[in-house]
Amino acid sequence: MTFLNLAKKRYSVRHYTSQKVEIEKLEQILAAAQAAPTACNKQPVHMLIIQEENGLQKLSKAANIFCAPLAILICADSSKAWTRPHDGKKTTDIDASILTDHMMLEAADLGLGSVWICNFKPDVVREEFCLPDNLEPINLLAIGYTDETPQSPDRHAKMRKPISEMISYETM
Repeated sequence: MTFLNLAKKRYSVRHYTSQKVEIEKLEQILAAAQAAPTACNKQPVHMLIIQEENGLQKLSKAANIFCAPLAILICADSSKAWTRPHDGKKTTDIDASILTDHMMLEAADLGLGSVWICNFKPDVVREEFCLPDNLEPINLLAIGYTDETPQSPDRHAKMRKPISEMISYETM
């Protein structure tokens, strides 16, 4: 499968079966995260793997994880992130986002569904999982076997604005 076909195949899954994600597949997803680039290779990201019932229940206090059997909490340490010297911009969100995208695409390639979750209560996550002060919860990734009809890879032609509206060219 080409990268573009994989990118078009992936969609946000909000209904999962109770089937657990096999450790081999989780390891491949985490290997994709490890391969993700970060600014200046600082690698400020830390992930908390949540797959036991108790952890999933605690996470459900902070977010709707759509009954997924696996969730990954992606955090970043701003003290380890690269900072753009011109304006002080830290790359924590960017680094965590690239890593999350790699994991979503690997999950899709493995026949799993996922959904990127930013609508969560960071204070609840911090308290429930005793996160140290240096780690900022950035997003959640729910992963599992889908219990819904897959979306068509051709949906982008109707659901996305045309490329011509997304770009401009430098003029000389």
